Amino acid sequence: MMNSYSQVESTLKEILEVIKPLREDWVMRYKIIDELREVVQSIEGLRGATVEPFGSFVSNLFTRWGDLDISIELPCGSYVSSARKKRKQILLAELLRALRHNGGWESLQFIPHARVPILKIESKWQNISCDISIDNLQGQIKSRFLFWLNEIDGRFRDIVLLVKEWAKANGINNPKTGTFNSYSLSLLVIFHFQTCVPAILPPLKDIYPTNVVNDLTGVRADAERRIAQVCASNIARFRSGGILNQSSLSELFISFIAKFSDINLKASEMGICPFTGQWEYKTSNTRWFPRTYAIFIEDPFEKRENAARAVSQKQLIKISEAFEATHRVLISANLTQRTLLHALVGPQTSRFIVKHSVSYSSCNGGNYLNTHSQVHRAVHSPVQMQQQQYRNTWPPISEMQHQAQKMMPSTSKVQSQLQETRVSSGPRPQHQFQKLTPSVSQAHTWPTISEMQHQAQKMMPSTSKVQSQLKETRVSSGPRPQHQFQKLTPSVSQVKPQFQKAKPESYPSNFATQRRFQLNHNQGQKWRQNSDK
Repeated sequence: MMNSYSQVESTLKEILEVIKPLREDWVMRYKIIDELREVVQSIEGLRGATVEPFGSFVSNLFTRWGDLDISIELPCGSYVSSARKKRKQILLAELLRALRHNGGWESLQFIPHARVPILKIESKWQNISCDISIDNLQGQIKSRFLFWLNEIDGRFRDIVLLVKEWAKANGINNPKTGTFNSYSLSLLVIFHFQTCVPAILPPLKDIYPTNVVNDLTGVRADAERRIAQVCASNIARFRSGGILNQSSLSELFISFIAKFSDINLKASEMGICPFTGQWEYKTSNTRWFPRTYAIFIEDPFEKRENAARAVSQKQLIKISEAFEATHRVLISANLTQRTLLHALVGPQTSRFIVKHSVSYSSCNGGNYLNTHSQVHRAVHSPVQMQQQQYRNTWPPISEMQHQAQKMMPSTSKVQSQLQETRVSSGPRPQHQFQKLTPSVSQAHTWPTISEMQHQAQKMMPSTSKVQSQLKETRVSSGPRPQHQFQKLTPSVSQVKPQFQKAKPESYPSNFATQRRFQLNHNQGQKWRQNSDK
């Protein structure tokens, strides 16, 4: 059995090396958002609106070929906008006409009568699919919560990416066909991390005790700041003690598959509730009406809503069978990489892994994993690189509460200092899409979202500049796989100086001597109820 776990562990890590986004994947999505912004600003009814991403792109839970979720935020002064459904339908129809006239977009599909009206498009850049909605602030705040959970324990992101890839390979990650959407899969991983022993994540009610979407009212910046402060305080308290969960990636993945192998049987009587971190009987939960859903995965940020409402009874059986079949493979004796890849990933991912394994084995004496990891680690998204610059200078949470206000440079200073690194692509709306998501440890003194987005946009080098820099930089670490995903992969030492120029210079001189934030050192904690403290 030990050999089986070892084989699963190494294969899962290889899968992650292929599906995790590279820097060019981030840059490409930013390019798509820039182009969408230009189209939006050309429409009379959308003048002054902003284009803001959310979903897996913001929470950093997307794979290389993941979709892009976009919210067009209508101008409403400083207040939370709440356009009626009819107006959203009209505006999306206008956007559809503009995109058709503009060209460069494919597979345009307008779904006006969905619960949230959506315009689906496909970009000419790598055929990335985009779902566009209007005033989807709820989606944005949910994405931010998932980002915070991602920072509590890095294994959360890894398992989410692996589960998404596995679900797609087994045909159970498509709400159009009556199976899971990606959000409900993320909630299943949250629930798994809450119910493993010792627990890695707390019940989400211990992070935010009420319905989040109900608190998104009034002045937007104030509402977001209140939510962030509550979450930061509770997460800091939970992380301060408890029993470490030291499960490996393979142990967490295998136990996830095992936990839901009989999901069709449990789902008939019980629902999954990440808010309380428990299975709950449908008959005793007055929130869950109607009870006709095949499976109920409660949205912890919008309670009463079923995140898995698209799942049909027929497809739930298929979902359960996929869990069961995969579990049998994972616990079988004499596992091979070929058998695992067939069960866990699609043909595209499998081909890359097999090809690279052979290439690295011949070039590096079989030392595939270490070499491949070095190549992948040398490539980070612009967002990750900027975050790391700030992370290296973040003090502990306790000190942040007392010192953050003094350490945080004012908006005017940041704007003047970063003037030279502004993206030179013409006039832009007042607050840009979010390119720099702060850690939860910064939430106590968050500037407004518009300020963060505006500052982050200036810090981001233009696409043309990135492309020219990438052409001049190469990873000089010997042979590497020749495939389209790693054509331009500069090393950390090569890329870091390019972004250091964008770092604000108004931080105190003692910032560099503060204790660094090391996420990898926290491999999960056992969360306890408030009464247990």
